[in-house]
Amino acid sequence: MEEEVNNILLVAAELKSPLATLRQMALSFDNLDSNNESLRDDMVVVSDRAIRQVNDLMKIGKLNERLFEMEPVAVRGVCDEVTRELQYLFHFNKRDLFIRYSNRARLVTANYELLKSIIYNYLLNAVYYTGDGVKSELVVKDIRDKVRVLVRDFGPALPVDVWREMKRGFVEKPTSIAMRPGTGGLGLYIASRFSRYMGAEIGAVRHRDGTSFYVDLTVSKQARLF
Repeated sequence: MEEEVNNILLVAAELKSPLATLRQMALSFDNLDSNNESLRDDMVVVSDRAIRQVNDLMKIGKLNERLFEMEPVAVRGVCDEVTRELQYLFHFNKRDLFIRYSNRARLVTANYELLKSIIYNYLLNAVYYTGDGVKSELVVKDIRDKVRVLVRDFGPALPVDVWREMKRGFVEKPTSIAMRPGTGGLGLYIASRFSRYMGAEIGAVRHRDGTSFYVDLTVSKQARLF
């Protein structure tokens, strides 16, 4: 298993340079008509997404080095930053996002960078797997002694085997999800590795009309003092 993961990380490192070159080439195109401008924008969006996932995969290779510091993190602030970054993508794909914060505990113990990647990957699913006229949901709430960040989409059902892995709290390896190509399996694998590093728990709820993905985070000791 470890050898397989190392091979994935090696491939990711090799892909980063050509992806960055492709992005730069797309940005260099000038004097385009509206159709070609749209094509260029698509190329930039796809390359940005791929580069981000490559960067996340490369971070996995550094988890054993304990380089990602755990600290009190304002969970709403992380969600706000991710939704700002993805606002253009929701708009570009004509998607809506409903946001609800009801958590009383504002600080969680996490690594800001890793938590941001988990929420980003969940929301990326929502961008691509929610139909027109239906709002995806981002919810932050207290659940027992944890803070749960949950993203609800209305896409194809999550396969039972992947759901069971999520229920156990860990996705062993990137798995292709036939009904959710391009984002689902790799994003869930990344979320799984990052959450385990932070001592957080991931999970999923299957609905008749989509899936809710969540991560349960430990309330910061600093927050408990208040």
